[in-house]
Amino acid sequence: MAARSIASLTVSFGLVSIPVKLYSATEASKALSFNLLHKACGSRLKQQYFCVKEEVPVAREDMVKGYEFAKDQYVMFTPEELKALEEAGTHTADITEFVPIESVDPIFFDKAYYLAPDKGGAKPYALLARALRASGRCALGRWAARGKQYIVMIRPVEEALVMQQLLYAAEVRSIKDIDIPKTDVKDAELKLAQQLIEQQASAAFDPAAYADEVRARIEAAVQKKVEGQEITMAEAPEAGGQVIDLMEALRASLEKKPARKAAAAKPAGKKAAKK
Repeated sequence: MAARSIASLTVSFGLVSIPVKLYSATEASKALSFNLLHKACGSRLKQQYFCVKEEVPVAREDMVKGYEFAKDQYVMFTPEELKALEEAGTHTADITEFVPIESVDPIFFDKAYYLAPDKGGAKPYALLARALRASGRCALGRWAARGKQYIVMIRPVEEALVMQQLLYAAEVRSIKDIDIPKTDVKDAELKLAQQLIEQQASAAFDPAAYADEVRARIEAAVQKKVEGQEITMAEAPEAGGQVIDLMEALRASLEKKPARKAAAAKPAGKKAAKK
């Protein structure tokens, strides 16, 4: 099924404008969700809001939004006041600078979108993609949509462009807030750890090699329930033993051949010999 564009916008840098179509790069709809039911009859439950002061249910038309500026103290805003504070959508991603791709830490990555050239935009689109790829840089800019303003990063992926929505600095906690004690690492330990990394190294990340086992387990359980079967719970795996000797643990890991490497070594298309 062909992807459907969710919006159109213009990528602008200098005097160059590139009309593009926007596509969601991820599928949040794939997530499994459960509904809350009444245990006695299995009917759906309806959410109600209660006033904590008067202890009565409140209808949606009697609700307003408020901001808590002090403990249990609020200032109220009407829908019109909140609408006036929203950022007006410009349908333009304005590029403000170009930086090395590796300088943007993935911890700032948020939602991703695919960009495709719109009518009349094929040439400048291809030019920007090729120029970014040749320079090893990405474009940073701003994009306003849905009443908000976002930082965006435009980077080349193969022959295409991806627009990565980024988090603001205030939305990312500093790693300096984490208490990490300074620890000495011996050269022999470092060498064994590097050998272990090399033994399990791959040329590139292959997302297809990883499957959501929890999702598959839930889907299988749902199907069994639909068919009226009983679900048997698997026993929890035993907890691993505590590592006492780091060097011995590293050596044991090196001696244990990874299953993925062993499977890759088998000739394709040949069946195992029967005993």
